Amino acid sequence: MIQSKKTIASILFVLISFVCSAQTPTPPESPPGSGDASIDSGLLVLLIAGVLFGIYKLYKFQKKNNLAS
Repeated sequence: MIQSKKTIASILFVLISFVCSAQTPTPPESPPGSGDASIDSGLLVLLIAGVLFGIYKLYKFQKKNNLAS
């Protein structure tokens, strides 16, 4: 049973390697100072969402502790 699991895992590993090598290569990096920003406004949205989620969790934690007192 264990031998068959190892065989299946090995076959899957080889197949995944073939799929990964069949992908098209990424385009070359732009030269430094070209003005292309690699970090866009998505980072700001993620940061705001994280802060809002933290405030929400803190509010729920304080509400839970006030009820227990």
